[in-house]
Amino acid sequence: MSDIRTFIVDENNTSIRTDKFLSAQMPDFSRSEIQKFDIRRKNGDTVKLSDKTKLGDEFIVTITEKKSNIACDNISCDFDLEILYEDDDIIVINKPRGVVMYPSAGNKTGTLVQNLLAYTHLSALGGETRPGVVHRLDKDTSGVMVFAKSDIAYRGLVKMFSAHDLTRKYVAFVWGVPTWGGADITGNIARSSRNRQKMSLVKTGGKPAHTVVNVADVWTKSGISLFRCTLLTGRTHQIRVHLSSHGFPVLCDPLYGREKSHIGSVKDPELLDFLRKHTGQMLHAEVLEFLHPVTGEKMHFKSRMPDDMAELKEILDSELD
Repeated sequence: MSDIRTFIVDENNTSIRTDKFLSAQMPDFSRSEIQKFDIRRKNGDTVKLSDKTKLGDEFIVTITEKKSNIACDNISCDFDLEILYEDDDIIVINKPRGVVMYPSAGNKTGTLVQNLLAYTHLSALGGETRPGVVHRLDKDTSGVMVFAKSDIAYRGLVKMFSAHDLTRKYVAFVWGVPTWGGADITGNIARSSRNRQKMSLVKTGGKPAHTVVNVADVWTKSGISLFRCTLLTGRTHQIRVHLSSHGFPVLCDPLYGREKSHIGSVKDPELLDFLRKHTGQMLHAEVLEFLHPVTGEKMHFKSRMPDDMAELKEILDSELD
């Protein structure tokens, strides 16, 4: 799909480089991107971007969306997509737990992006291995996600996520029963100097992070709570780091969960069996709200709690019977 735009030089834009003129008319594109577009005059002649503009010059710019070159075969894309919404510009899905976002050194196949490309096209502006990706969830975090199918949607979504101009809410089962009903957790987050796979709170440096936490349920006998967390920023491992650093680590979290120090106190055999056998943090991206990057329409999506988290809740609820 191509986007064709026409620009006419007025008296305020004469005698400047053509690429500078077009950059001012299309602020959503970088000058290097514009150089790759098909740019012609009204008579069909190609345009030299270094030429100076003249009064009345008419430029016709054809913007062709790039296609991703990422490989995907039927074997590596064998899990079902749960599509919550789709149009020409975006696709919203419910990501399953245990699925990597995009190909990397240790994960060449079976990724979410490869599965999406087997189904539809995505904007290539995210890069060769991350087409359409404007935010991410960890491998073992499930929940609602949006991907860009068109380039204009990609740019709009990136701006929203960068400005945190949207709503993201998560649910998490955590160790501990708080004495409060809600809390604001802040603190800068940076990569740990001791373990490069982990993030940590730091007193200086790092990036500011803010999580609003509300208690949804508690199971005092088991020493477990269900939190609803709203992200006001979007840092790597933000919820997991913030909760763990404040004494409420997410259940089954291999990096921040402190499982060994908690699991010994579990008395219920069914709960103990679940915790010993289960892998992947009990964290789910439940709600995503944003304005559609092209139409401006308010979009609201809520994804159900995954089966393993629902099973855990049933086990915990049984202690109340």
